[in-house]
Amino acid sequence: MRIRATVAAVSGALALSALAVPAAQADVHASGGDSAYRATVAKILGTGGKTAFITSPVAAAEPYKLNVSFSNFKVAKSINAGAGGHLVVPVTYTLTHGTEVNIKASDFDSGPYLYRGDFTQPENVIFGEKAGTCTATSTTTANCKANLDIYPGEGDLTNTDAGARWTAGALAIAFNGQDPEGEDFDPSKVGIAQQGDLGTTTVRRLSKLTVNATPEPVVKGKTITVTGKLTRANWDGPNYTGYATQPVQLQFRKNGTSAYTVVKTIKTTTKGDLKTTVKATADGFFRYVFAGTTTTVGASAAADFIDVK
Repeated sequence: MRIRATVAAVSGALALSALAVPAAQADVHASGGDSAYRATVAKILGTGGKTAFITSPVAAAEPYKLNVSFSNFKVAKSINAGAGGHLVVPVTYTLTHGTEVNIKASDFDSGPYLYRGDFTQPENVIFGEKAGTCTATSTTTANCKANLDIYPGEGDLTNTDAGARWTAGALAIAFNGQDPEGEDFDPSKVGIAQQGDLGTTTVRRLSKLTVNATPEPVVKGKTITVTGKLTRANWDGPNYTGYATQPVQLQFRKNGTSAYTVVKTIKTTTKGDLKTTVKATADGFFRYVFAGTTTTVGASAAADFIDVK
């Protein structure tokens, strides 16, 4: 899930007040995902004011610094997203804590996130719908697993997010019996730890490629016209739209062989269309291949067989 950029800097930490979402999505995501965890974190971290942590009538109250740190953060080097659906990205990390911190408490939560831009003023943040699961490996360390949840078709990503550097972060919250929805909620009794610069990744747009060789069958020596189209996920749509002026290889594999050879390289039109001609030489398969860019994942078209008489 994407946390929009209405964030504030609090003591040099990422103020995840931007976790707040429209009421219609606060508890159940439009695609069926449960975002209660995210809503609870938003309640604790606040929605602005003198500090982003003030979330109750308790004047000047804010959570205390929890004795927790994070390391060994592991996430995919590239997160590739289409135009819709629900993308789940697994994450693992190590949580180190003081002996006074009870990570086994039912109201202790920890989770990862990715942020784009500066830690204190990120442009976007990708979060998870549920807290991570941590397994103690000693009295002060634990191995944790969690997911990042992305719904590209519902505003979690925009096209400007593609290819940018995303940085990994993690947080932990010890509620210590405090109920964020209760009338007597006291933020000062809640412990919070946040840490950034735990690693990096990129988010890229998936692409699609088609090919069609005609006519079929074709007489040997005659002209074959090979058309196709290169599209990529448009997160601002959401849909797939043509990818303009991109180099694409036309490849051919003779029937009965296993290796493709490059016939030529052409560029897509402003609408992502492809069209070229070749001479018919033998039965075989044509395909278009796109290598990809920093913002967009490469693609290969499903091969199209041509019957040469």
